Amino acid sequence: MRGLQGITARGVFLVATLTATIGSSAMADEPIVKRTVQVSGTGTDLLNGAIVHSKKPTATGVIQRGTEIVELTGDLNGKILYHVTTVIDNQRGTLVNTGDQVFSGTIAGSEPVMIHDSKFRFEVNLATGADSGSVYLFDHIAGPHVRCELKVTGTGKTADGNPTFSYTGICGFGSEKTISKH
Repeated sequence: MRGLQGITARGVFLVATLTATIGSSAMADEPIVKRTVQVSGTGTDLLNGAIVHSKKPTATGVIQRGTEIVELTGDLNGKILYHVTTVIDNQRGTLVNTGDQVFSGTIAGSEPVMIHDSKFRFEVNLATGADSGSVYLFDHIAGPHVRCELKVTGTGKTADGNPTFSYTGICGFGSEKTISKH
């Protein structure tokens, strides 16, 4: 009986050690610190390098599908590959961009990340040129888990005619659900 107690005690110790090791390994993949940061910066839509895939007239304007690259500086530092559907409504005097985009870069000094967004929306008043939009970088692809929600406001155009903008928002690190989905 005494020998069996020794084996049982060693077995419990082995199971406890394995459980702690496995638990530590699983926890190593989880972020240790969860944090939220306010972010801001500027960007340029490299419209002069856009690829237009299709352009179809509508009763009120045109629908265009294309690919563009956007450069971001500031707290988000990197590039966005932007697969955009542009709907121009001349009767309403509006241009609306929606589609899919992927950000690749760093956020507030982080390791490189890749994040997808399929919910963004940008609106332009064709009469005044005023433009604004919202970005929802929520779908983690690679790098640290981070989600960003941004508000974007147009600031003009470069000498080459590329739209410029500023952005502000919030990014949450360390959790897939740091910011509520919209």
